[in-house]
Amino acid sequence: MKYSNIKYLDHSNGAGLRTSLFVSGCSRHCPGCFNPETWDFNYGNEFTDDVKELILRSLAPDHISGLSILGGEPFEWENQIALLFFLSDVKYYYPEKSIWIFTGYTFEELLLKARFSVITNGLLHTIDVLKDGSYMADQHISGNQFYGSSNQRL
Repeated sequence: MKYSNIKYLDHSNGAGLRTSLFVSGCSRHCPGCFNPETWDFNYGNEFTDDVKELILRSLAPDHISGLSILGGEPFEWENQIALLFFLSDVKYYYPEKSIWIFTGYTFEELLLKARFSVITNGLLHTIDVLKDGSYMADQHISGNQFYGSSNQRL
């Protein structure tokens, strides 16, 4: 798996101060995507053990509320296995920290995927908050911190 960015002390992508990991790769190519460079599965850097360790250490302080995963698309098959193992470690070391995933899929689409994949099912059971739904410019809303169109849900 590759990632495009890591934001430490991020207050825009979940409740409280967080670490946010932006994974690479997305086949959805939603019009109006805020991060189209991450559609490429080869964009960015390798998600190595050293990177995982840096993120785990960033979650240690009490003032950090948790970890957010964005993209690209976290629920692409190419990203799911690495994320499941990593997020399981996050939950093991920091059970009090929340894990948010931002996805273009709807929850219902993910439930269908989970029926056929223990990995997808595992990811859904590991996270605390799911922001679902593709951004739709014709349903744009302003002033909401966590999503940009009215079809999206937390």
